[in-house]
Amino acid sequence: MTSMLRISLNASPEQVQRLQALQSGFAQVCNALAPLVQQTRVWNRVALHHLAYRQLREQFPEMGSQMVCNAIYSVSRTCRMVFQHPDSPFSLQRLGSKPLPLLRFADSCPVYFDRHTLSLKAGQLSMFTLDGRMRFQLTLRPEDEQAFHTSKLREIVLARRADSVYELSFLLAPLDVATPVVPLLAAAPATALVTEAPEGVSGEIPEYIIVEEAS
Repeated sequence: MTSMLRISLNASPEQVQRLQALQSGFAQVCNALAPLVQQTRVWNRVALHHLAYRQLREQFPEMGSQMVCNAIYSVSRTCRMVFQHPDSPFSLQRLGSKPLPLLRFADSCPVYFDRHTLSLKAGQLSMFTLDGRMRFQLTLRPEDEQAFHTSKLREIVLARRADSVYELSFLLAPLDVATPVVPLLAAAPATALVTEAPEGVSGEIPEYIIVEEAS
């Protein structure tokens, strides 16, 4: 069973604007990639990287190389959820030979980070934004630190909650589970440790995804 470490960011109005700009820019990269998935039926992360990375880097130079890679991961992850999960209304089993619908990412879509775009040292969180690094001072609880040391880090996600507060989530898996590891930190910040299944396990379409069916 996976668990989620969450932390709410105490962001100033200026920092919120920067996070909104990053979120919107990340959605733009995802939306530039989505038509390629629709046309080619390719959403394997490695294959998508080979198909689109260079063009996306040229089209969105402000995003940087690693954040473009993270957007490719986001699109690949979302497509697996929408087109492969048997409970999805748009799974390949249901679509058959019909054209794939086009996925559109709203500006509220989550932003994925990795060790190159987010780091923590001496209680200070440093994260990539479109106009330079943003830093937050954090206080870690001992149980959160312990949970991070004894787990594998699978994903790092920034999202805006319904109350407009930005929150970072760290998806962790037990050390004996054979899952991809995202090397990042010696410890992770959190305000809550929640045991839960990964997003999309129910086959529901995330609210930040708009599905445009082919005519």
